[in-house]
Formats: sequence, C-alpha cells, structure tokens
Amino acid sequence: MKKVSFAEFGGPDVLRLIDAEEPHAGPGQVRVAVRAAGVNPVDWRVREGQILKAHPIELPAGVGLDAAGVVDEVGEGVEGVAAGDRVFGEGSSTYAEFAVLSAWARMPDGLTFEEAAGYPSVVETALRVIREVGVQAGQTLLVSGASGGVGSAVLQIARDRGITVIGTAGAANQGYLRSLGARATTYGAGWVERVRQLGRVDAALDLAGSGVIRDLVELTGDPRKVVSIADLDAPKLGVRFSGVAGSVPDALAEAADLISRGRLHIPVEKSYTLAEAAAAHIDSQAGHTRGRRVIIV
Repeated sequence: MKKVSFAEFGGPDVLRLIDAEEPHAGPGQVRVAVRAAGVNPVDWRVREGQILKAHPIELPAGVGLDAAGVVDEVGEGVEGVAAGDRVFGEGSSTYAEFAVLSAWARMPDGLTFEEAAGYPSVVETALRVIREVGVQAGQTLLVSGASGGVGSAVLQIARDRGITVIGTAGAANQGYLRSLGARATTYGAGWVERVRQLGRVDAALDLAGSGVIRDLVELTGDPRKVVSIADLDAPKLGVRFSGVAGSVPDALAEAADLISRGRLHIPVEKSYTLAEAAAAHIDSQAGHTRGRRVIIV
C-alpha cells in the first residue's frame, strides 16, 4: 500500500510517499480502507519532533491521526461494527491507503468521507479545551485564532451550550466567524481594545500560538482562565497548555450527535492527494485556515 512516512525529524521535505506493508487490526481496533485523512497541526508538530512527550514515536514513522473510510477488518473483542461500515475516527499513520483506528463512530447520514475526516481530533480538542477553561452558559469565551478547524468547532459547540463567543481571525474571515455566531474582530495592532469593546471576557483560548498569552491573561484577569493548544511556553506565564487527548470515543459520539442535529458543520477549505502531503503541512503551518484541510486517498 501507499503511505506517507518520515525517517528523520524536520521540515515538510522529510515526508516521503512510500510502499509499505498493510497494518492489521489488533484487539479493540478496526482497520479501514482510508478514503480521506484529516490534516492537523499536531501532524507537523510531531514531524518536527516538538511534542514527543505527548506523542512518542519511533522512526521511521507514519503521519496522521484522523481518518474516514470503510471498515475492512475488525479486531478481537470489537462489537457493533462490521466490514463495509462507513466510519470516522482516530488512529495512527492515517495518511495511507489502509489505517488502524483505535476510536471510531459511524459517519452521520449525508456526510462525505472528505468532510468526516476533518472532525475527530478537532472536536475532541474543542470539547476538551472548553471543559478545561471552565466556561459556562451565560459567560463569554474569547477564541484567538478562531477560523481554523478547532476554532470552528469551539464556536459552534459553545453556541449550542449557551456561551457567547468573541473570535479573532484575519480580515478575510470576519464574515465566516459571524456566520458561526461569534462576535468577530481582527488580530493585529489594537486588537485587545477591539475585544474589550465587544464585551467582558470570562475565559480565553489560544488556538494559534501567535504570542497572545499575556494579552489573554490581561483580558480575563486570571491565567487560570486561559488555555492554549498552540504555545508551548504558555506554562511559563501560568497558563495551561493542553496537549493530551481525553476520551476520543465520547468526542466522536458528541460530534455525530451535533452534526446530525445540524449544530456542527466544519467546511473543508482544501484537499490534497497523498503525494501532496508536504504541501498540506506547509499550508497548515501558514495558518489563515477557514475550516479544515484533508488528504483524499
């Protein structure tokens, strides 16, 4: 089978499309014929060797956590799913023609493989950081870097829970944030004051890692009310860095429910082939995403 792999840590140029042996489902796992794989910032952070404590790997290694596809092999002890079922979920080395998933759910009706691949890690992360930051219904959450996949999910999940959201993004994405129910403003010079004009901030999330931690602490008045998924130096300022996943099966179940109720939709901004994985990483690292990027297999 074809698979994207890297044999050393480094930039996008270390990625190679290789011929590899097919993986097989172990106990509690399923194997899928991958139709699409999600592109997440964690993919290139792992490729660079940034977060080995959370994602220890041995080289050479595959790339990718999220996938949507058709089950073709069911491991020992797995119930409720069979060969031929359309699922989306999280596993390892998903930039490949076949991948093993350790958590999955049936794809909601009407969802394409391309769309479904963009949800697993994104929704798990969104649910986790909303929980960790402690924001409640009736409060206001500030989301820095709100137009990407996680931001898109946070805005919609927060709205479903009765939380008011202020989102920052580039000028081109202001209308997109408003379409998701956020009070929107641009980042850049004067952004803190622009946020203040939109309302009081009870909690804040840093999703882009653009050096805004001090400002988020200033706006909330308490570093314990700020969570980052993108700035590894956040703990130096008393802010929690969230990098370890919670329950992916629970997140997938909630994602499927939200999607089925029409309360969650994350658009696919761009898709790539396996051979274009390096370009997908370059674009992901550049930011300014509206929604998700996925690899079509």
